[in-house]
Amino acid sequence: MSNKDVQALFDHVVHIGHRSQKWNPKMKKYLYGEKGGIHIINLEKTLDCLNKALDFLSKVTAEGKIVLFVSTKPQSLKVVEDVATSVSMPYVVSRWIPGLLTNFSTLKTRIKYLQNLKEQEASGEFDKYTKKEASNLKKTIEKLQLSLGGVSNMMDLPDVVFVVDVVRDKIAVEEARKIKIPVVALVDSNADPNMVDYPIPANDDALKSLIYMLGKVGECLHKSRNKR
Repeated sequence: MSNKDVQALFDHVVHIGHRSQKWNPKMKKYLYGEKGGIHIINLEKTLDCLNKALDFLSKVTAEGKIVLFVSTKPQSLKVVEDVATSVSMPYVVSRWIPGLLTNFSTLKTRIKYLQNLKEQEASGEFDKYTKKEASNLKKTIEKLQLSLGGVSNMMDLPDVVFVVDVVRDKIAVEEARKIKIPVVALVDSNADPNMVDYPIPANDDALKSLIYMLGKVGECLHKSRNKR
């Protein structure tokens, strides 16, 4: 365990948790203490958990498996989309569609429909429709793209789900657990780490923390894909 790595986590405010009255007691073993009414995350625990999670992600990515990134938290959307796109992985950043995992066969038909519409538009087939019909189809594409654009190339269930905020996106975590898909996630002081297979204690609100932590995940997946 490197002091340099712990310092980097500290510099990116990964240690700042929520107000103490909002904590989840199940996070106690990952907390260093409390300061000014704010829980402080134990960065040595964070680094240990991060390394375990990265080892797992490296292994599954090297095997060619798919990691679905999930976050509907406003400040994280671009970061999550950029990281997922950079390693050619699917993502959900607008809103979680209930049943995306547990009822994937049905959602898959909507994904195929979106793909078909985009192909028609690109090939100029919309020209055969009236202006009103073409306009409606384009609006349909925009609507579907907003909710399904990040998973438009996901033809099978993902092998792993990475969640930024397990409290905000609790439904995604519950769906993954229900069908036994491993979950890797950041867990802030208000989260339940027992809901996650590979919890990473970390500040899931500050952009500085999110950029750093997701950057580490992106680097890991990129290296594993290159090795493969």
